[in-house]
Amino acid sequence: MGGLHWFKTKQNKGKTEVFDPVRKRYVALTPEEEVRQMVLHHFIEKLGMPPGLVAVEYSIKLHRLEKRCDIVVFSPQAAPLLIVECKARNVELSQAVLDQVIRYNMSLNAPYLLITNGINQYSIRIQASTENIEFLDYIPNYAQLTAS
Repeated sequence: MGGLHWFKTKQNKGKTEVFDPVRKRYVALTPEEEVRQMVLHHFIEKLGMPPGLVAVEYSIKLHRLEKRCDIVVFSPQAAPLLIVECKARNVELSQAVLDQVIRYNMSLNAPYLLITNGINQYSIRIQASTENIEFLDYIPNYAQLTAS
Protein backbone atom coordinates (compact mmCIF):
# COMPACT_ATOMS: atom_id res chain seq x y z
CA MET A 1 0.00 0.00 0.00
CA GLY A 2 1.50 3.27 -1.09
CA GLY A 3 1.76 6.30 1.13
CA LEU A 4 2.52 4.40 4.33
CA HIS A 5 6.31 4.83 4.26
CA TRP A 6 6.28 6.99 7.40
CA PHE A 7 4.25 4.46 9.43
CA LYS A 8 5.57 1.66 11.59
CA THR A 9 4.17 -1.60 10.25
CA LYS A 10 4.68 -5.24 11.12
CA GLN A 11 3.42 -8.63 10.02
CA ASN A 12 1.27 -10.64 12.41
CA LYS A 13 0.01 -14.05 11.30
CA GLY A 14 0.39 -13.08 7.66
CA LYS A 15 -1.50 -9.80 8.06
CA THR A 16 -0.05 -6.30 8.03
CA GLU A 17 -0.55 -4.17 11.12
CA VAL A 18 0.19 -0.47 11.54
CA PHE A 19 1.15 1.35 14.73
CA ASP A 20 -1.54 3.83 15.73
CA PRO A 21 0.10 6.81 17.51
CA VAL A 22 -3.12 7.74 19.31
CA ARG A 23 -4.17 4.29 20.52
CA LYS A 24 -0.48 3.44 21.06
CA ARG A 25 -0.81 -0.08 19.67
CA TYR A 26 -0.70 -2.00 16.43
CA VAL A 27 -3.99 -2.40 14.56
CA ALA A 28 -4.96 -4.34 11.44
CA LEU A 29 -4.17 -2.39 8.29
CA THR A 30 -7.51 -2.40 6.46
CA PRO A 31 -8.24 0.00 3.57
CA GLU A 32 -10.21 2.25 5.95
CA GLU A 33 -7.45 2.09 8.58
CA GLU A 34 -4.92 3.23 5.97
CA VAL A 35 -6.99 6.37 5.40
CA ARG A 36 -7.46 6.89 9.15
CA GLN A 37 -3.69 6.65 9.74
CA MET A 38 -2.97 9.12 6.92
CA VAL A 39 -5.49 11.55 8.46
CA LEU A 40 -3.97 11.14 11.93
CA HIS A 41 -0.47 11.72 10.56
CA HIS A 42 -1.63 14.88 8.76
CA PHE A 43 -3.51 16.14 11.82
CA ILE A 44 -0.60 15.64 14.22
CA GLU A 45 2.35 16.53 11.95
CA LYS A 46 0.85 19.30 9.80
CA LEU A 47 -2.20 20.73 11.59
CA GLY A 48 -0.88 20.75 15.16
CA MET A 49 -3.50 18.47 16.69
CA PRO A 50 -2.20 17.36 20.12
CA PRO A 51 -2.21 13.52 20.12
CA GLY A 52 -3.50 13.53 23.70
CA LEU A 53 -6.61 15.43 22.59
CA VAL A 54 -7.40 13.11 19.68
CA ALA A 55 -9.55 9.99 20.12
CA VAL A 56 -9.80 7.11 17.64
CA GLU A 57 -12.92 4.93 17.41
CA TYR A 58 -14.58 7.12 20.04
CA SER A 59 -17.72 5.46 21.41
CA ILE A 60 -20.98 7.40 21.56
CA LYS A 61 -24.59 6.53 22.36
CA LEU A 62 -27.07 7.36 19.64
CA HIS A 63 -30.71 6.41 20.19
CA ARG A 64 -29.63 3.74 22.70
CA LEU A 65 -27.22 2.27 20.15
CA GLU A 66 -23.46 2.27 20.58
CA LYS A 67 -21.66 3.86 17.62
CA ARG A 68 -18.01 4.74 17.02
CA CYS A 69 -16.66 7.93 15.53
CA ASP A 70 -13.48 7.27 13.54
CA ILE A 71 -11.67 10.32 14.94
CA VAL A 72 -12.72 13.04 17.40
CA VAL A 73 -10.54 16.04 18.22
CA PHE A 74 -11.15 17.71 21.60
CA SER A 75 -10.42 21.10 23.15
CA PRO A 76 -8.17 21.30 26.23
CA GLN A 77 -11.45 21.46 28.20
CA ALA A 78 -12.56 18.12 26.63
CA ALA A 79 -15.23 19.67 24.38
CA PRO A 80 -15.54 17.94 21.00
CA LEU A 81 -14.26 20.22 18.22
CA LEU A 82 -14.11 17.98 15.15
CA ILE A 83 -15.61 14.63 14.16
CA VAL A 84 -13.99 12.74 11.28
CA GLU A 85 -15.52 9.88 9.32
CA CYS A 86 -12.98 7.94 7.26
CA LYS A 87 -13.85 5.64 4.40
CA ALA A 88 -11.65 3.43 2.25
CA ARG A 89 -10.30 4.99 -0.95
CA ASN A 90 -12.76 3.05 -3.10
CA VAL A 91 -15.81 4.28 -1.13
CA GLU A 92 -17.68 7.25 -2.56
CA LEU A 93 -18.30 10.18 -0.23
CA SER A 94 -22.06 10.11 -0.64
CA GLN A 95 -24.93 11.84 1.12
CA ALA A 96 -25.20 8.73 3.30
CA VAL A 97 -21.64 9.27 4.58
CA LEU A 98 -22.40 12.92 5.33
CA ASP A 99 -25.63 11.91 7.08
CA GLN A 100 -23.66 9.42 9.18
CA VAL A 101 -21.29 12.04 10.58
CA ILE A 102 -24.17 14.49 11.10
CA ARG A 103 -26.02 11.80 13.11
CA TYR A 104 -22.91 11.24 15.22
CA ASN A 105 -22.78 14.96 15.85
CA MET A 106 -26.26 14.84 17.39
CA SER A 107 -24.50 13.23 20.35
CA LEU A 108 -21.34 15.39 20.43
CA ASN A 109 -22.29 18.83 19.04
CA ALA A 110 -18.88 19.50 17.51
CA PRO A 111 -18.60 22.70 15.45
CA TYR A 112 -16.59 20.96 12.69
CA LEU A 113 -17.09 17.77 10.69
CA LEU A 114 -14.90 16.08 8.11
CA ILE A 115 -15.55 13.14 5.81
CA THR A 116 -12.73 11.69 3.73
CA ASN A 117 -11.74 8.68 1.69
CA GLY A 118 -8.10 9.74 1.49
CA ILE A 119 -8.63 11.13 -2.01
CA ASN A 120 -11.51 13.54 -1.51
CA GLN A 121 -12.73 15.28 1.59
CA TYR A 122 -15.51 17.56 2.69
CA SER A 123 -14.83 19.87 5.60
CA ILE A 124 -17.84 21.43 7.30
CA ARG A 125 -18.38 24.12 9.91
CA ILE A 126 -21.68 24.23 11.77
CA GLN A 127 -22.79 27.59 13.12
CA ALA A 128 -24.09 26.77 16.61
CA SER A 129 -26.53 29.68 16.82
CA THR A 130 -28.22 29.02 13.47
CA GLU A 131 -27.22 25.39 12.79
CA ASN A 132 -26.26 26.52 9.28
CA ILE A 133 -23.79 24.24 7.54
CA GLU A 134 -20.87 25.84 5.70
CA PHE A 135 -18.60 23.78 3.45
CA LEU A 136 -14.97 24.84 3.82
CA ASP A 137 -12.24 24.56 1.20
CA TYR A 138 -9.66 23.62 3.86
CA ILE A 139 -9.25 21.45 6.95
CA PRO A 140 -8.90 23.71 10.00
CA ASN A 141 -5.73 23.43 12.03
CA TYR A 142 -5.89 23.08 15.82
CA ALA A 143 -5.58 26.83 16.44
CA GLN A 144 -8.52 27.46 14.11
CA LEU A 145 -10.58 24.74 15.78
CA THR A 146 -10.02 26.19 19.25
CA ALA A 147 -10.63 29.79 18.12
CA SER A 148 -14.29 29.14 17.30
